[in-house]
Amino acid sequence: MKDQFYKYIENLQDQITSKLEEVDGTSKFEEDIWEREEGGGGRTRVIENGAIFEKGGVNISAVHGELPEVLRTQFKVKEGNFFACGLSLVMHPVNPFVPTVHANWRYFEMYDAAGNIVTQWFGGGQDLTPYYLFEEDATHFHRVCKTACDKHHLEFYPKFKKTCDTYFWNVHRKEARGVGGLFFDYLKETDDFSIEDRYNFVTEIGNSFLESYVPIVEGRKEKKFTKMHKDWQEVRRGRYVEFNLVHDRGTLFGLRTNGRIESILMSLPPIVQWKYNHHPENNSEEAKLLDVLLNPREWI
Repeated sequence: MKDQFYKYIENLQDQITSKLEEVDGTSKFEEDIWEREEGGGGRTRVIENGAIFEKGGVNISAVHGELPEVLRTQFKVKEGNFFACGLSLVMHPVNPFVPTVHANWRYFEMYDAAGNIVTQWFGGGQDLTPYYLFEEDATHFHRVCKTACDKHHLEFYPKFKKTCDTYFWNVHRKEARGVGGLFFDYLKETDDFSIEDRYNFVTEIGNSFLESYVPIVEGRKEKKFTKMHKDWQEVRRGRYVEFNLVHDRGTLFGLRTNGRIESILMSLPPIVQWKYNHHPENNSEEAKLLDVLLNPREWI
């Protein structure tokens, strides 16, 4: 399964970077191959200063070795080896009317002393972080997510949509990071779902990503914006940074397993503002977004 999934994310990385380069029309992803001292490595691809994307990355990695102490404590084991692989992406647009997007699809195995798999699971999801709210864009994103989920189980979309709203929540701000999408973790083999069923579901979601995001980019990329719009985007990017550094499991996992710091922090936007006690004007477009972030809604 680990070989099968790694081959899948290699191909998916190629598909996504190729399409996003086409959308940007100016910049190309730069590739960086890296190795992890304890075992494994990855292929990082980053785009910067494009016509559409100010900064973005589409990374794959496969790491293995002894479980770090923090994971031994989490899994309540004294020793063990692990393997983890996945694709993680974040795209930060130039235009404040084009939303930031994040996605991640991953697979994990843990072994006993004899090398037997003692547990394995899939995780991941995709979510949208707009700076200005276009309800039709949020609806489109969620509709694509639901269509992909419904092919596998009708309970998946409402369950994983709710999990996403709960997970991408800046507790210290009491607000959502964005308008959500899907989030799932620890998808193991059960009586109802084989590990192959889990693979088929996660790859379905991965395959739906470009359909969920690219039409939104294409529809908003030419919209004119001012410095005021850009300032608001950069203030909201600050909330994005706060979530990733304080709450995000992927960031914390990478740091605790001695991951490659440049790849881990690739998700951070290039230019950010923190304004003291900043609040948008009442009834403004900025306030309209904030209202949705304070009170996540059902989009479909």
